Amino acid sequence: MPKNPTSPLVECVVNVSEGRNVGVIEAFAQAIRGVPGCYLLHQDVGADAHRTVLTFAGPPAAVLRAAETVYAVADERLDLRGHRGEHPRSGAVDVCPFVPIAGVDVEALKEAVRAFAARIAERYDLPVYLYADSATAPHRANLAALRRGEFERLAERLASARWRPDFGPQAPHPRLGATVIGVRPFLIAWNINLSEEATLPEAQELAARLRGSGGGGRAGLFPGLKAIGWCLAEYHRCQISCNVVDPERTDLARVYLTAASLAEERGVRVTGSELIGLIPARYLRAAAKQFCWSEDEGERMETAVLVLGLDELGPFDWRERVLEEVYRSVVG
Repeated sequence: MPKNPTSPLVECVVNVSEGRNVGVIEAFAQAIRGVPGCYLLHQDVGADAHRTVLTFAGPPAAVLRAAETVYAVADERLDLRGHRGEHPRSGAVDVCPFVPIAGVDVEALKEAVRAFAARIAERYDLPVYLYADSATAPHRANLAALRRGEFERLAERLASARWRPDFGPQAPHPRLGATVIGVRPFLIAWNINLSEEATLPEAQELAARLRGSGGGGRAGLFPGLKAIGWCLAEYHRCQISCNVVDPERTDLARVYLTAASLAEERGVRVTGSELIGLIPARYLRAAAKQFCWSEDEGERMETAVLVLGLDELGPFDWRERVLEEVYRSVVG
């Protein structure tokens, strides 16, 4: 992907709790673009979720500098006290993951990210949790566990000895809440769309059947999948909101077709899906492997888009959503 294949490349997929104010979202984008060597690859804005996912990449030092600018903009422009949205959150910069893509010394990246987290905590008097591969204890690796109770119950959580932050005060920042930072493998954020007659309880039940942790006393079907059910007024429908945390072992087409079968048993339908952010080519390509025998890359990608219904909610050009393609087009 990089011009020099040995050049280290890191991706940051920062999630900020703002999905409605265009000016604020553009301020985040401009701050990232202003860092030499760092490239803003994609913005995914969700008004109902009240959340924006900003994907940027470059050498580790440049990406860390760009991430610092995100916190600076959040400090100037965001206030969680009036924030309401469908997506769970405990911070204005809710989660800031760093993903090694190519040529990266992972241990060195972990050390740099830990130092970054300490700087953010000190600069903004902000509680910081380390998660995923950077977690300081096994029970703190899971993002959902760290933000359980969300911003509204953050003070209670931080006061617990089990959930003291890794850096910063043991009390929420009044406007920014807390933040979660860490090194993690690539994760695919992806939502499965349900037909308009589907209800929130049905979406939640389907999510529990699919996700690895299960629900209702039984195990789920896909260990590499996290999922919740929610409803979005913007689309007048419910979704199964998924994080594919082990994409090497979790085939998107299999998850999608299983969801369709389970939905049909409940008298509702899966109508398509929605990709959040970018996806490496190999994972999208894999979704077509049982349906397309062509060696042509374009045909395989178009088949994957068709199989997963990725164009249901709007036009979907795979060249604009595959990580390698976007990076090449931006860097030139």
